[in-house]
Amino acid sequence: TDITGSTALYERLGDARAYNLVRDHFDVLFAAVQANGGGVVKTIGDAVMAAFTHPDHAVKAALATQRAISDFNHERELAQGQILVKVGVHAGSAIAVTLNERPDYFGSMINKAARIQGESRSEEILMSEAVFNDPGVKELLHSENGIIVGSSAFELKGFSEPQILHSIMFDTQQV
Repeated sequence: TDITGSTALYERLGDARAYNLVRDHFDVLFAAVQANGGGVVKTIGDAVMAAFTHPDHAVKAALATQRAISDFNHERELAQGQILVKVGVHAGSAIAVTLNERPDYFGSMINKAARIQGESRSEEILMSEAVFNDPGVKELLHSENGIIVGSSAFELKGFSEPQILHSIMFDTQQV
């Protein structure tokens, strides 16, 4: 995940207020990850990297995150600061290591996940074909009400072939 416009948020609210808002958003994300069987690997600035054993768990966490952030924002005035989150989800094999007594992951799959997240828009979950075509994810998406699913080709930096990515957003007219 990543926060949209965090630099402007810090500029508008000041460092202390913006950081407190970002820290509160971490609580929301960490809870969604944990509740759906995942683990937070690390934060990078205001971005969060999490790992899951099943793609549908990652998508459940992403949906829970976007819902929870919407509720989080609903409780705040614009002047207090609001958070918009972009989510990217990819699945595959990675190199797992322990660095500084914490698990971390490396490899092409991780790079692609980061690129997918970089292409996502505010309040969007953008996923790879590997995730979208997972049977558990297909079942989950068919059972969800109030979402809009779309697909587009993307040129991801460092990858030679265009990638078909699938977008999920909540239909704001139904929410």
